[in-house]
Amino acid sequence: MLSVVKMIREDLANARDHDPAARGDLENAIVYSGLHAIWAHRIAHAWWKSGFRGPARILSQLNRFFTGIEIHPGATIGRRFFIDHGMGVVIGETSEIGDGVMLYHGVTLGGQVLTQTKRHPTIEDNVTIGAGAKVLGPITVGAGSAIGSNAVVTKDVPANHIAVGIPAKARPRGKEETIKLVDPDYYI
Repeated sequence: MLSVVKMIREDLANARDHDPAARGDLENAIVYSGLHAIWAHRIAHAWWKSGFRGPARILSQLNRFFTGIEIHPGATIGRRFFIDHGMGVVIGETSEIGDGVMLYHGVTLGGQVLTQTKRHPTIEDNVTIGAGAKVLGPITVGAGSAIGSNAVVTKDVPANHIAVGIPAKARPRGKEETIKLVDPDYYI
């Protein structure tokens, strides 16, 4: 029970770190759909790993209905994950998300094939993915990278890079381009 309380406190602190509009923990716990989605996902994921796949899928669909955020219960998500304005976020079954990752609304971590293989992206630690971005296939977005709004990423993005455009092109991220709460498109 203590670890659950610690995790909730960490999530609430993370929301304050990532959103300048966050006013207080109680309000955030009540109104932030991104927090609700990740909390429900953690339960669904535990059920999924324990073999209770039917109930896990039902919970994930209820989560989608109430939050507008679809996270497959098979997706693996690290600590300090934050979804800002989450409506329309889709995270596929074989997605792997590291620690300290932030997604904006409309992000898709999707697949490109219909086979039962690793078909969704791996997002390493401390990545920011802008609104409407589509990250597709079994690719890797390296640690410390940023994906610009509405980018379509179908190839690996090296660590500490910014990827923008359709199709996305990646370039190294400068030290001055790692300021929190700045849209990756600012650096184009």
